[in-house]
Amino acid sequence: MDKRTRVLNAFEGKPVDRPPVGFWFHFPAEECEGQACVDAHLNYYNRIDVDFAKIMCDHYFEYPIPKEIQAPEDWSRLQPLDRDHPFIQEQVERARRVRAGVKENICMFYNVFAPFSSIRFGTSDEFVMRSLKENPEAVQHALNAIAQMNALLSQLLVEEGGMDGIYYCVQGGEHDRFTPEEYRSLITPSDLYVLEHANRFSKHNILHCCGWAGIKNNLEVWKDYPAAVFNWAVYIEGMDLKEGREYFGKPVLGGFDNRPTGLLFTGSREEIVRFTKELVQNTGSQGMMIGADCTLPATIDKQRIQWVVDAVNELTEK
Repeated sequence: MDKRTRVLNAFEGKPVDRPPVGFWFHFPAEECEGQACVDAHLNYYNRIDVDFAKIMCDHYFEYPIPKEIQAPEDWSRLQPLDRDHPFIQEQVERARRVRAGVKENICMFYNVFAPFSSIRFGTSDEFVMRSLKENPEAVQHALNAIAQMNALLSQLLVEEGGMDGIYYCVQGGEHDRFTPEEYRSLITPSDLYVLEHANRFSKHNILHCCGWAGIKNNLEVWKDYPAAVFNWAVYIEGMDLKEGREYFGKPVLGGFDNRPTGLLFTGSREEIVRFTKELVQNTGSQGMMIGADCTLPATIDKQRIQWVVDAVNELTEK
């Protein structure tokens, strides 16, 4: 089975010869923009035998918030970026160049942050949370404006960038930030605007329920989001892949701890191969993709990722 068929079958819950494997990481400062970032992606994806690629949006975390937004009420003036803005066009061009440069016709997904992440990257978490308390209507206006831009970006990444879908990162669901009811009222509308628009152009979109902060999320707020595959922090949430596949009712991605203390960093080749095989046996290969809780640190020895691929390949040789 070729890699593309394997991944698309996994997305659709169809039989596969073995689960697809994909890992990724942020690039160092000197490789996070322009052609250097494209080359860094190509150096990795043309060298390590993973089944699919996630294109990083490094250098584009910070949404370009106008400097005149200084007070909570100012959010009501935020407008969406147009399609010719460099923030959009440069990311589409990155996607296009990586697609053109990867030797195999593998599935590719571009990282798109939800509006609640984009707005905080562009200012600060403290300012946005304070604004939500003082003027929630203004912040929701801003979230809707950013959602329109993120939705357009998602569309262009597929139509012009050659992506098979997006890797949609939702954040802010920590149990001590909002109640589930608050999140669904304040944040979910902008989350769904982007994801539902992305689904118009590709049915192969991944939802990443980010646990980067190391704090448990209220996963229930994302449970019904219309994504094809769900990825969450197994080792933060305490929900393994088999449990998550039942909980979300969709194919799942993950299995490995992304932190430097995890097995992928500390284990021997034999330990990683054994864990990978047990993961497949315990979860079942259908509707399952192997990856990590979140982005790996760039310092990881990339050969360790190859060991995971080697392990699943050995399963097909029996």
